[in-house]
Amino acid sequence: MKNSIKKVAVIIGVVLLASFTYKTDENFSLTVKVNKLQNSEGVVQFALYNKDGSIPDQHYKKYYKMETSSISNGSAVITFKGLAKGTYVVNILHDENKNGKIDKGFILPKEGLGFSNYHSLGPTNRPNYKRASFELNADMTIEIKVIYM
Repeated sequence: MKNSIKKVAVIIGVVLLASFTYKTDENFSLTVKVNKLQNSEGVVQFALYNKDGSIPDQHYKKYYKMETSSISNGSAVITFKGLAKGTYVVNILHDENKNGKIDKGFILPKEGLGFSNYHSLGPTNRPNYKRASFELNADMTIEIKVIYM
């Protein structure tokens, strides 16, 4: 009987200790949609950022996660899963030749671009982290406008 009580006490102690050290991480999903692509050539590249100062990122070296999606009927969609609560920015590229980089003409991009919270881009409306960022604290869906210059 004494051994049974000790075993139960040990089990209860282990369970209590585990409950104090067990950390619950909330993970969320972010679905990003892009519509009105000018054609169905190539793919759409979705770059997710989670650090201030990480955009603009013309050479795609500072992203947190990156995914690509095929294009169907002028639209593309991707879902990032397992994201922690936090501040994020999404940058999209209509990568028509599938080379993973922003192709430029003389100065301006030849392929479509877009950023979360942006509806236009220009010399006085350049992307920055603060303006493009949004808070993720639940599963969410956003739509990004693709901008051709």
